[in-house]
Parts: sequence; structure tokens; C-alpha cells
Amino acid sequence: MFKRLIVFFTVIYLTHGYLRAQPVMDTVRLKLVDAEKMFLDSNFLLLAQKYNVDAQKALILQAKLWPNPNFSISHGLYSGTLNRFFPLGINDETSAGLSQLILLAGKRNKQVKIAQANARLSEYQFFDLLRTLKYTLRTDFFNIYYLRQSAGVYDEEISALRQVVDAFAQQQGKGYIAEKEVVRIRAQLYSLQSEYNDLVNQVNDLESELKLLLQVKPGIFVVPQVDSAATASLKPGTYPLTTLMDSAYRNRTDLQIARANTDINKLTYSYQKALAVPDLTLSLGYDEQGSFLTNFVGIGASIDLPFFNRNQGNIKSAKAMINFSEATQKSTEATVEQNVNRSLQKAFAQDKMLQTIDPKFSGDFDRLMHEMLVNYQKRNISILDFLDFYDSYKQNILQLNSIQFNRISAFEDINFYTGTNFFN
Repeated sequence: MFKRLIVFFTVIYLTHGYLRAQPVMDTVRLKLVDAEKMFLDSNFLLLAQKYNVDAQKALILQAKLWPNPNFSISHGLYSGTLNRFFPLGINDETSAGLSQLILLAGKRNKQVKIAQANARLSEYQFFDLLRTLKYTLRTDFFNIYYLRQSAGVYDEEISALRQVVDAFAQQQGKGYIAEKEVVRIRAQLYSLQSEYNDLVNQVNDLESELKLLLQVKPGIFVVPQVDSAATASLKPGTYPLTTLMDSAYRNRTDLQIARANTDINKLTYSYQKALAVPDLTLSLGYDEQGSFLTNFVGIGASIDLPFFNRNQGNIKSAKAMINFSEATQKSTEATVEQNVNRSLQKAFAQDKMLQTIDPKFSGDFDRLMHEMLVNYQKRNISILDFLDFYDSYKQNILQLNSIQFNRISAFEDINFYTGTNFFN
């Protein structure tokens, strides 16, 4: 009876990989290029930032507009001489005025330049959001793929151990199996189930984040499809450090944001100094009876006298903000250099790590695993020896998947820190 159960366990082990690969309902299998297209077409955060760009561009139009002229008119409400409301005739009085504010010291042009700079800043913020979300998308995509490969190993081992536990349960009390082996097998099974549950939770968290980026319904399970040949062909030495650094200085959106903030603060400082210059108001007036002349028409001009308020505080604050933004820009530039250097070092290290692994190693483990199973069936080895070897097999696959993901993640770091998709 026990031998027949072992044969059944063998069949389950050999066919489980096929069963696990069967399609799941509400599953979407995506390549990376398709996932990126879905992301660009439907992500709400990107859409919201696009609206912000449009709003900032509209402010350029607003800054170009001239101040509206002011028109006023008045007429006598009551005449005591005629004892009449709204008198008309020789005893009535009507006056009117027209004024126009004239901005001096180039305030209007400076406002336009500030609005244009803010529009550029909003565009840089849009592309920085795009860069960040795209990095998250690609990293989650590869992480899910390799974690699912690791989950498959747990799935196979748990299924196999369940068959052994069921076989032991049927033989319990007949003296064929030592009780300590039964306890050992159950403990191993429970440990694997706990590790598997943690791994599944990690995959589900990443899945949730990926589906949010893609705006996929919660009931749909996204299965990443990775071109292993394409990823294996990536080489960190393809591009020299100078090329990567030049690209980062040109395309890193956070650096462009820092530069834009410096430009805006310089323009703001210039504008605050211009505000210290009073604006001129020109006026044209008409008075029917209120002057020493009838139907008097006059022109006038008015301007504030800058005796007390010369905008000193705002000018000083704007000057300090220039120093702040310049220091921030230098800090960002230093960060860019460190990011690019470190990401390239990491890519070389991870690639070297993978190259040290014999490509046949995993296949040899698969072959030996089958031989161990056959020897266990023949009772040439104990169940503990078999489980120890199976645990080594599991650790080898998990380590290999981790190394492959860390290598791909290093290439994604280079793309992120340079602002360019050098490696796809």
C-alpha cells in the first residue's frame, strides 16, 4: 500500500508543473511593452498632471493681458433748488471719468516670463512623475515575474509533501513509519506553507500596485511575461560612464526641476524689484457743471510716492530664495553623479554574480532531484535525506531568481537615474 502511494506521489510531482501552468480565469498575460502602453493610456495620476500643465500654460495668456480701463459716471440725485430727484436742464450735474493703469519697469513682461517658467516647471514635474511611475511599473513587473517563479518551487514542494503526509496518515499505527519522521515531515510542510504564504502576500502587494498603475480592475490577475533571452543579453558595459552621465545631466527631470526653480526665483527677484517702482495711472475727465467752466474736459495722471513701502521685504526674501534654489540645484547635481556611478557599479556586480553561476547548474539540480526521488522510492535513502536535498534545490532556485531580479533591477536603476531607457 505504501509503495503504491509513493508511485502516486511521483506522478503528482512530475505532472504538477503542467497543472500549475493551466490558464486561470480573469488572468491577463502582459509583455512589458504592452504594460507600458496601458500605463501611458490610462493612468489617472499622469492625466491629472497633464491638466496641471494645461492650467499653467493658460496662465501665460493671462499674464499677457493688459489691465482693464476704468470708467466712471455720476449724475445729480436731488436738486434742492428745483426740489426734484434726477433733475434735468440747467440745474443738473453730470460728470464722467476714464482711467488706465500703466505698468512701469517692465512688470508685464516679467509676469509673462514667470508664467512661462512655471509652465516649463509643470512640464518637468509631469515627466518626473512619468519617470518615477514608469520605474515603479517596470520594477514591479520584473519582481512579480521572478517571485512567481519562486512561488512555483514552493507550490511543487508543498504539493509533494502533502502527498507524503497523506501516505503517512494511512500508515499511522502500523509500525511502517517512525513517529519522529512523521513529525519531521509535518514540521517541514508547515514551515513551507508559512514561507509560501509570505511570498504570496508579497506578490499580491506588488500585484495591487501594478494594477493601480495600469488601472486594471481588482478582479483581474496580471501575469508578467518576460523575454529571458533579451534580459540575458543585457551588458552593463554597453555604454561608457560619460555617456550615462551626459544623459543624466540632460534628461534627469528632478535636475531640470531644480534648475527651473532657480530660474523662477531669479525672475521673481527681478519682478519684486520692479514692484518697487510705482505704476502710473492716466485719466480723462468730463464735468458738466461742477467746474468754473461748463462742460469741462481735463486729463490727469497719478502715481504713488515710494517713501515708505519700496517692497524691501519681498526683494530680500526673493534674493534669499535664489541662494536656496542654487544650493538645492548643486545638491541635486551631486546626487545625480552619485546615483549614476552607484547604479553602474551595481549593474556590473550583479551581472558578474550571475555570470559565475554555471547555466547547467539548475538543470543538474532538476536531474538529481529526479534521481533522488527514484532512490527514495527504492528506499535507498531516507525521507530526511530526500527532504534535505529538496530544501537545497528550493534554496538554489530562490537564490537564482533573486540574483536575476537584482541584475534586472540594477539595469532599471541605470534607466531611472539617467532619465533614458538605455536598457529595455
